[in-house]
Amino acid sequence: MNVDRRGFAKSLTGAVGALVTGSGSVAAFPVQAPAAVARAQGRLPPAIVTKIRVFYPPNYDRNGAQVFPQSNMVVLVDTDAGITGIGQGGSPDTVRNVARSVIGRNAFDTEMIWQAVYMDGFYAPGKERLHALGAIDLALWDIKGKALNVPLYQLFGGKAREHIELYATSGLPQGLVSPTEAAAMSLKERAAATMAAGYRVFRVDSDIVPTGAPPGARSGRGTAFDSRSHIRLIGQAVEQMRDGVGPDGNWMIDLHQKFDFHEAVEVCKLMEPYRPFCVEDPVREEQFRTQIPKLRLLTSVPLAPGEEWGTRSEFSPLVEQRDIDFARASLPNVGGITEMLKIMALCDTHKVGIVPHFTGPIATVGHMHTMMAFPGQVLMEYNQGERPVPYMPEFLECRNGKVWPNDRPGLGVSVDEKQLTFVEAMTESAPGSTQRRLDGSLTHW
Repeated sequence: MNVDRRGFAKSLTGAVGALVTGSGSVAAFPVQAPAAVARAQGRLPPAIVTKIRVFYPPNYDRNGAQVFPQSNMVVLVDTDAGITGIGQGGSPDTVRNVARSVIGRNAFDTEMIWQAVYMDGFYAPGKERLHALGAIDLALWDIKGKALNVPLYQLFGGKAREHIELYATSGLPQGLVSPTEAAAMSLKERAAATMAAGYRVFRVDSDIVPTGAPPGARSGRGTAFDSRSHIRLIGQAVEQMRDGVGPDGNWMIDLHQKFDFHEAVEVCKLMEPYRPFCVEDPVREEQFRTQIPKLRLLTSVPLAPGEEWGTRSEFSPLVEQRDIDFARASLPNVGGITEMLKIMALCDTHKVGIVPHFTGPIATVGHMHTMMAFPGQVLMEYNQGERPVPYMPEFLECRNGKVWPNDRPGLGVSVDEKQLTFVEAMTESAPGSTQRRLDGSLTHW
């Protein structure tokens, strides 16, 4: 049975008023509602999650053979209050697994839902299920912002900055020049053009080679990679980049975990004179906890690991010991906004910056809201340029190499379902294994 909660609250006010005045009739004459009743009217009625729908966007790889499985599947969470939240991430099977712990709950109880999902299963969520939890959590926060009619960054403490500085994954931002012009530009020219467009950092990948390198020097996916030889090529390339960005410009490189420890030490020390803004993922993520602290002692370049990591428990030791300079914590990877807020607090405590790794466009909007409220250093990876996302009538505003906030409620985005491919609607809830302590907190079964 559906109940009109607002109507119920109004009728309750009238009934209490009648009792207070002794009229015996709800409509006898207008009365001043008691303060307690007035407060009750001002409370948000629950918004119970009734359905979770998943869609493929136009560019989703439906064959499951994604070389780069960074899911941009759209997740819509419906409530009985008529508010739908928008999220992004996961896969149909992982979202279905998480949805059982979410459907039937009050969407505003984001912390309780997050804890329940994390503990309901026999195993704690791995990276894939954490991605799905993050997608749903994004949508739950979107619902909360819409219900309160405020942009999400207002719920996180308000703006700590007026805009967020950007870098583009491919170095030269998309749409800045034509593909033909870009192909004809030298590495130095591409770096200079990026700075001129207002971007904070010119970024390159681990396969970068200097302009003038012999044909075949660049290694691609599926080709042989000569790590020893490539260190020399990186050294030549970073010299050209520094010339391009100028003495006060910035460049960065993602080593993509391609080097073993001794090689990472060599390449980081080689780059020190050219002062990179940061070096992403210098060693394999399985060795982050043991090898990053050692690397920190052997090089002065700023280190920024973590694009494939998840929760605060993974980042915590490196952040607390100040072995890293930037955390690459990202949405929905970490488990959504609920977990990102805790990572932000951890990083702020130890003055470690955050450089979120790009994900789908909806999740990238989540980066804007969380990073707007983060008081530490922020740089945001962003791949859209100034181009709109076809299936999103409302999106981010990007200009002059920066993302600017808006005052639309929630995430402040919308999606055109007609441009999406419907996959599945989930409506079933299932009791989880989570138990409650006497104080009401959740615990494992």
